Amino acid sequence: MTVPEVLVELNGVSRRTFYRWREMGTGPSVLKLPNGELRVWRSAFMEWLWEREEVGS
Repeated sequence: MTVPEVLVELNGVSRRTFYRWREMGTGPSVLKLPNGELRVWRSAFMEWLWEREEVGS
């Protein structure tokens, strides 16, 4: 997935927030292409989301 595709899936999370998560080491794992662009495997993205799921109280 491209960064814009990830942001659409996250419904309103800004690009800056995504990159801040990366800086802090809390974002989904990415693959950096030779041209510098980032890609996120959909499976890694889904796993990252599941790790953040909160069980209702």
